Amino acid sequence: MADPLTEPMVSAARANNPAALRAVYESLAPAVHGYLRSKGCEDPEALTQDVFLTVFSRISTVSGGASGLRTFAFSVAHARMVDDHRRRERQPATAPYDPQLDNRSTDSAEDMVLSSGLGAAQLLDGLTGAQREVLLLRVVADLPLEDTAAIMGKTVNTVKQLQRRALLALKERVAGKEAAEDEQQVQQTR
Repeated sequence: MADPLTEPMVSAARANNPAALRAVYESLAPAVHGYLRSKGCEDPEALTQDVFLTVFSRISTVSGGASGLRTFAFSVAHARMVDDHRRRERQPATAPYDPQLDNRSTDSAEDMVLSSGLGAAQLLDGLTGAQREVLLLRVVADLPLEDTAAIMGKTVNTVKQLQRRALLALKERVAGKEAAEDEQQVQQTR
């Protein structure tokens, strides 16, 4: 795991110190990439690079130290994600994947993850868009309430309420899934 951002690291990065710029990238890139990937971006790696091109070109204008830089990076990431989704909406639909035509002899990594039973994506699919966004920014990006509210254009109290409702909804879905699995096991033993 990369070192957390520090004020001296941010100050050195503002002075275009290559080692500091690399440290900023290594500190923020995994979370930015995870955010973009979880939002369904078509090419999260390329978007992550684009985010940092923008961040580094404007790093001298960012205020607020390490926290301000982190917030700015995720604001740029959010904007790139919105641009990516809008671009794809304007493109013609692509042909769906046909598993019958896939002649690989072993399961792909994607198939293995999807069949592992983790179901995080399915759990998030049951939430509203705003609830998903709050959880992704608060959990994946590890942003504080204030930064999440600023990125989403909502109040801190609204973000708190969205997070609370999202967590309650997830808790209900997980509890319902566990109850169904328990009932299925009982029926199989009879």
